[in-house]
Amino acid sequence: MECGAGATVDGMDSDNLLGQFLRARRGLVRPEEQGVPVIGHRRVAGLRREEVAMLSGLSTDYYVRLEQGRERNPSVQVVDALARALMLDDDAIAHLHRLARPVPGRSRKNTRRQRISPALLQMMNSWTGTPAVILGRRMEVLAHNPLGGALFAGHTYSGDLMRLVFLDPDARDFYPDWDRVAANTVGGLREAAGTDYDDPQLIELVGELSLKSEAFRTLWARHDIRQKRHETKRFRHPVVGELTLHYESLTINSAPGQQLVVYQAEPGSSSAHALSLLGSLTATETSQPSDSVRQDIAADD
Repeated sequence: MECGAGATVDGMDSDNLLGQFLRARRGLVRPEEQGVPVIGHRRVAGLRREEVAMLSGLSTDYYVRLEQGRERNPSVQVVDALARALMLDDDAIAHLHRLARPVPGRSRKNTRRQRISPALLQMMNSWTGTPAVILGRRMEVLAHNPLGGALFAGHTYSGDLMRLVFLDPDARDFYPDWDRVAANTVGGLREAAGTDYDDPQLIELVGELSLKSEAFRTLWARHDIRQKRHETKRFRHPVVGELTLHYESLTINSAPGQQLVVYQAEPGSSSAHALSLLGSLTATETSQPSDSVRQDIAADD
C-alpha cells in the first residue's frame, strides 16, 4: 500500500476501476443466490469469473479481459447484463455505467478549494431550529449553521465525517448504529468520488483511513455504492443525550459535488425537545461563518 505523491492505495488503481469493481462485487454474490450449483470445495467466497460470464451471456475470455482492463468499452447491454448477474442495486448500476463510460477531465478541478454560496449560508443560518451542514466531495464539513455545528461539536474530527466515523475515539458512542453508519459513509464516499480516484486529497484520505482503520479497509474493499438521499439516524449527543433525526441530502446545482444535509426531529418527540434544548444552548453563538469557511468562499473555483 502506498500513499505518496502519484501513488495509489488499495482499491484505487485508476487505470482499471471497472475491473476492480467487477472483482469486488462478484466476491459478494453467493452462488446459490443466482441458482448456481455448489459442488465440492470452492476457493472463492462469491462467484467465479466463468459463472459471471455465463450469467451475463458473455464468453469467459471476454469477461476476463474486462476484469484485467484489457477490454474497457463494454456496451450498455453488456453493462446491464453484468449488473443483473452481480445483483446490483440502482446506485451500484449507475456507478457501473459511469465506470464503463467515464467522463474525463474532472479530477484536476477537485483539487481546488470548494466555493460556498454566501446566499446559501445566509439561508441556512435562518433555520434556527433545523441543523444543516454542507458536505464536500470527501465528506468534509465545508459549512454549517449554528445548530448543525452544535450537533457534531465536541469530537476530535467534528469537521470531517469520514475521519469522525473511523478515527474518532467517540464515534461508536456518538453513533449507536455505528456499523450501519460506517457502511453507508464508505458507500457515500465511493459514490461522491465517482471515477475521480486520482484526486490527491482523496488518495491521502483513503490511504490514512486504510492504514489506521481495519473496519474502513474491509468496507472500502467491498466497493459498495450508497448515494446519500434520506435516512433516519440516531445520535448519542454528549450534551442533550439521544436523538433520532430524519435527514434529507440535497445536491447543490451551483456547486457540483457538494451536498446540503438537513436534519429534522419528529414533531413533539423527545428528540424534538432535545434538539430545541441544543438550539437554546447555542442561541448566543454567532450566526456568521467561521474564518475557514470565509476563506473557502473567497477561494477560486
